Amino acid sequence: MAQRRTTLSTRALTGASAVVLTAGVALLPSAGSAAAAPGTTAPKPDATQAASTAALVARLGNRAAGSYYDAAAHRFVVNITDSSAADQVRGSGAVPRTVRYSTTQLRAALGTLTQRARIAGTAWSIDPRRNKVVVTVDPTVTGAKLTQLNTVVKSVGDKVVVRRAATAFKPYIAGGDAIWGSSVRCSLGFNVSANGTPAFLTAGHCGNASSTWSDSQGGGEVAQTVDSRFPGTDYALVRYDDANSDHASVVDLHNGGSQQITHAADAYVGESVQRSGSTSGVHVGSVTGLDATVNYEEGSVSGLIDTSVCAEPGDSGGALFDADAAIGLTSGGSGDCTSGGETFFQPVPAALNAEGASLS
Repeated sequence: MAQRRTTLSTRALTGASAVVLTAGVALLPSAGSAAAAPGTTAPKPDATQAASTAALVARLGNRAAGSYYDAAAHRFVVNITDSSAADQVRGSGAVPRTVRYSTTQLRAALGTLTQRARIAGTAWSIDPRRNKVVVTVDPTVTGAKLTQLNTVVKSVGDKVVVRRAATAFKPYIAGGDAIWGSSVRCSLGFNVSANGTPAFLTAGHCGNASSTWSDSQGGGEVAQTVDSRFPGTDYALVRYDDANSDHASVVDLHNGGSQQITHAADAYVGESVQRSGSTSGVHVGSVTGLDATVNYEEGSVSGLIDTSVCAEPGDSGGALFDADAAIGLTSGGSGDCTSGGETFFQPVPAALNAEGASLS
């Protein structure tokens, strides 16, 4: 594989585990959204706006309660619990919105759920647009487990709302561009450089499933898993065998084209994003929540990006991106790209920092 340029994208392993989400009280509509075609993304804010808004929210501390991008108004909205912060928000170019619950109060609700309701088939994240914690529950949560969940949700009060997923949540492994393990298939996320050698990122549940990888089914080994983290988080670092090979940071658009990736970025709620995977190709959606927790059958994963993007088995590990920015790695979710779905992603910046890697 000397001096070979790869444009591998996202897929999933053949093998697999299933995870669930669903609900009990104060139900919102079912999770899931219709699959969208590439190229229908909403207007984008300037790249510096997202960073400056996040910095403002951090400075305001408990006087703020998160932020999100309003694509219709083309403005960032900053939730505030103290009206005296409104002028500071306006001065930054964002729109202030007074809400009831502070970030501290919503995080306390997350803590209660984590301590008392870590049930396989559930997930939760803070939705700043609702100023609530949204708990998603899949059809596998029944009987005593559903009773337990409802009891915990009721104890938290109206800081929490619950919605049902139509199908079970699961890591999207099946059997970008496809990468093939000994008995599984996944999608490549992003090519990186780790300690001066070429490598790529994919999902941790993919890395757990195979120690070696090929770029074709039944083909020879081209890379080896050197670190894999799942559950807890969901990323793996896979090192190419040929240390002199050249692997571009691009995402396969599955239409004959590709997207150059130049940097990694943190997601923000309301952001329009695209996902590429070897099973379902490219689909678009938006970020609906951050720091999400998903309780898979295999264990809990936290710190994820919650989105309305669909995905299917085989898409695991694939790239979530916004123009030339690497955002996430496909972890798992519910639904499909026919009826729509909800998908969770491991943030790329966190994986790069943990591995001491950079985009190649």
